[in-house]
Amino acid sequence: MQQLIELLKQKSLTIAVAESCTGGNLAALLTSQSGASDYFDRGFITYSNYAKIDMLGVKPITLDTYGAVSEQTALEMVFGVMQNSNADIGVSITGIAGPTGGTLDKPVGTVCFGFCHLDKCSTTVQQFSGKRQQVIQDSVNFALNALTMMLQIG
Repeated sequence: MQQLIELLKQKSLTIAVAESCTGGNLAALLTSQSGASDYFDRGFITYSNYAKIDMLGVKPITLDTYGAVSEQTALEMVFGVMQNSNADIGVSITGIAGPTGGTLDKPVGTVCFGFCHLDKCSTTVQQFSGKRQQVIQDSVNFALNALTMMLQIG
């Protein structure tokens, strides 16, 4: 995390996040450092589908067609982050932390991420194992590492 914060500060970039299954854990970690207002713009905790629609502009048809845990929803969530913030970088996280809620197609531990930086947006799906808190922690760590790599490259 410290490396990401240093990169954000060095490049004078700000970040905003949208979290579902991680329930604000990423935002809490990013803002745990003194001076976080230099790089952290805002966080959206959009746990319910209605919150995703209301706060981020996720389309109901996207949720109906692909589900809340999908790359399509993660992408619309991160678009919403960028449209509803002043941030240079956006990240979204939506998944199934468990222990319930999994299906054959989307088992517990399935987490979708959306990332936007410099008008380039991407999504990825990861499969984590372990109990609920482990899935949440692994999701936050994955997002931090992916953001760090993104800023090192670009």
